[in-house]
Parts: sequence; C-alpha cells; structure tokens
Amino acid sequence: MAHSMRTDPYIDRAGRGAGGLRESAGHYALLPLRIFLGVTFIYAGLDKLTDSAFMSASGAGSIGELMRGARDSAAVPALVDLALKSPVNFGYAIAFGELAVGIGTLIGLLARLAALGGALISLSLWLTVSWAIEPYYYGNDLAYLMAWLPLVLAGASSLSVDAMLRARRRRMP
Repeated sequence: MAHSMRTDPYIDRAGRGAGGLRESAGHYALLPLRIFLGVTFIYAGLDKLTDSAFMSASGAGSIGELMRGARDSAAVPALVDLALKSPVNFGYAIAFGELAVGIGTLIGLLARLAALGGALISLSLWLTVSWAIEPYYYGNDLAYLMAWLPLVLAGASSLSVDAMLRARRRRMP
C-alpha cells in the first residue's frame, strides 16, 4: 500500500525524506565544537594577557616558572629550552596565538588554518607542559589536539565567514 507524501511521517512538506533532517544536522554538526574551542581559546588568550603574574619571567604563577617546572618531564625538552630563552615573549606569542585561533574558529575565518594553529598549540603544550600527567587522560591538551582535528579536516561549512565568501564567489560571473 502506497503512502502519500502528505500523510507519511518520514516526508516533510518540501518532499524531503528523513535524510533531509540528517543532512541538515550533519551540516551543523561541527558548530558546537567550533563554538566551544573558539570561546575557550579566546578566553585562554585573554586570561594570559590580563594576568601580570603569568606574563613574568619568574615568580609564582609565571610563564617562566611553568616552563622551568615542565622542562625535565617534557617529551621534547628542546621546545621548553626554546621558550625559556625569552619566556615573556613566548607567553605573549602563545596568548596572541590563542586569540587568533579562537577568533578565526569562532567566526569561521580561515577556519582550517585556525584549527591547524589550535592543533599545533595543543600539540606543543601536550609535548611539554602536560606530557608527564598520569594517567594521560587527565591532561587536557591531548583531548584538545584531538578536538581540533575534525575542524582541520572539515573547516567551517556553516555559519562562517568562509562559507559566506564561498557563496559570494559562486555568485560572481
């Protein structure tokens, strides 16, 4: 017995099947991740920039003390040594990098590049600051690294500056 489109609960008014809803959900699936990572990295960058104790070469809570404390347990001590050559400049680089990554991710501007930047920041923090955390799943930098990878691969397909620019280019003759 055939169902009409009007009475079939799996067909919407536009004549789309259940796949239409799934396609829409899939189109927006990475949006919560973009919002979370974007807001988190903006907050992390601003938190560093507004904390005078953090932006110091030495002292309790400083970037210098953090790096010296992580030096001997880091997977790649050379990265820590590089940061220790100028800890305050390194702190500013990380903070401004987090801001750029967060803003790019949140608004979807150069989203894949922003996500790659976020992944690289997370990777460097995992290999240095949180490498010695046991068990490994207590450290958040590895989880952030994994969270960035879908955005590196997919970019920002919806509600983004990138999508707006793509649509504009398609309309141009």
